[in-house]
Order: sequence, then C-alpha cells, then structure tokens
Amino acid sequence: MMRTIFALGSILFLMATCPAHSDDTLPEGITARAWAIADGRSGQLLWGVNEDVPAKAASTTKMMCAWVVLRMAEADPSIWDETVTYSRLAANTGGSSSRLREGESVSVAECLYGLMLPSGNDAGNALAEHFHDRLDPPEGDAPQTTRSNFIAEMNRWAERLEMTRTVYRSAFGDGGTPEQFTTTPRDLLRLAYRGMQDERFRQYVGTRRHTTLVTTPDGGQREVVWNNTNQLLADEAFDGIKTGTTNQAGACLVSSGRRGTDHLLVVVLGSSSNEARYSDTKALFDWAWARRR
Repeated sequence: MMRTIFALGSILFLMATCPAHSDDTLPEGITARAWAIADGRSGQLLWGVNEDVPAKAASTTKMMCAWVVLRMAEADPSIWDETVTYSRLAANTGGSSSRLREGESVSVAECLYGLMLPSGNDAGNALAEHFHDRLDPPEGDAPQTTRSNFIAEMNRWAERLEMTRTVYRSAFGDGGTPEQFTTTPRDLLRLAYRGMQDERFRQYVGTRRHTTLVTTPDGGQREVVWNNTNQLLADEAFDGIKTGTTNQAGACLVSSGRRGTDHLLVVVLGSSSNEARYSDTKALFDWAWARRR
C-alpha cells in the first residue's frame, strides 16, 4: 500500500481561535450563511461568521480530491502520465460533468483539469477508482466501494492539515445524509492556504479554459473543451480557487485574491444564489482590503 508521508512539524498553521479585529462592524448584505477571511501569506484567520460551524460545502470537496492526487504525483511523478479510464460508474455520475463517456480515457494530469474546471463529478469518481487499490482502506466498519480507499486518504489528509471539523464521504461533493456535514469555512481556509503554496494546484485552479484530447474505446480521439466554473477569474485580481453548488449546501465559493502585495483567501458557504456567491465574495474582499490599508 502507498502511504503519503508528510512532515507537519515545519508547517505553522496560524489560524486564530477567534477572528482578529472583532470590534469592527461586520459587512452588511452578505447572503452566505457562513464565511471566513484569511491572510493568504500566513493562513491566519482574520474575520469570520459561523466559521467553525460544520456545513455542506458541495464541490469545494474537489480541492481535497486534487490535493491527494498532487501529493501522490509529487512522490511518484510517473503518475502524471498514467491513463485514467472512465468506468460505467464514473461516466454515469450525476451533476456537473467533464463529459467523458464510459471507456474513454485521459491522463491523470488532464483528468485534474476535468475535475477542477467544469467541476466534473465524473472525474472525481474516475480518479478515486484509479487510485483506490494503492491506498490504505478506511478504519473500522466503513462501507467498502471502488472509491472508499481514496476517500479515506482524503480524510487522512484532512487530519494531517488539522481540518478538525471535516469529514469527507465523497471524492467530489458532500455525500451522506442532510444531517451529515462536510466541513467549515475555517477548515476550507486551511486547505486553500496549503493548496495555494503548490505551483501545480495554482495552475489548475487559475486556468479559465483548457482543451484536451480524449482517447475513445476504439483508439480514436476527440476534443473536449473545459471552462472554469469560477466566474471571478475574469477579474485579474482573482486567481482561484473552487466553486460548489447543491440544494443542501447552497452556493459556495473558495477564492484567492490579490491587491498589490496583499493576498487574501475568502470562503463563503450557503450564499443565496450562484450570482450572490460572487457578490458576497467581492464585498468581503473589498471590506477586508479597506481595513488592511
């Protein structure tokens, strides 16, 4: 079994127990049920509302799916060129899709674009199935599936990154019952902070459009174009990270933004609409930057 080895001793997570500047008047008009802002250079939590309340978080889960693959490929770079073939289960995954069919294949490196840009649920299952056999199974009596070892690795990484209120049940979304929550804004900031230290992670989350060739079961090829669901990338002030939307989670967004030498990370969970998650996020960035001059 492959075990990812990571030394946390040299990494300082500076997330404060309570938001700084607690005497500031909080921004008005934010529709998100929970939000949090961190300094992108240190990871320190600056402000938040319900930042430690567990919630559904939709496709922001794909950040951890990508992180696991990136860490495996860092240990063994040949992984980038491995072929991911979509099974019937992967190809039939509901929701947002990379639009590959059963039996079609792409490299691991290309599959991550299908995961992160169009937010392909099918790509999440395809990657989880591809790596399942080389990872350790979950502890206890957790159900065994063709993806369970990969999801267990996601949870092991959540523990390593001190995401103390995060439980993953899917490679691409929330999973579980309506009462089984996935993560918190604070935990998502921890993951976003670490992700943005990784060059390849930044490349994936900051790419607006990507074209790839998919190999068909008969050995032919067809072209697929993936557009990033993150509309903030149209503004040069923003360089990632991940959208997410379901009925239970509401509209969610984890964002990275820069103004001059300043770098902030913002999480909004449960915004009232897809449009509102962007207006919420921009309002929080503007509000935070006005206080950091």
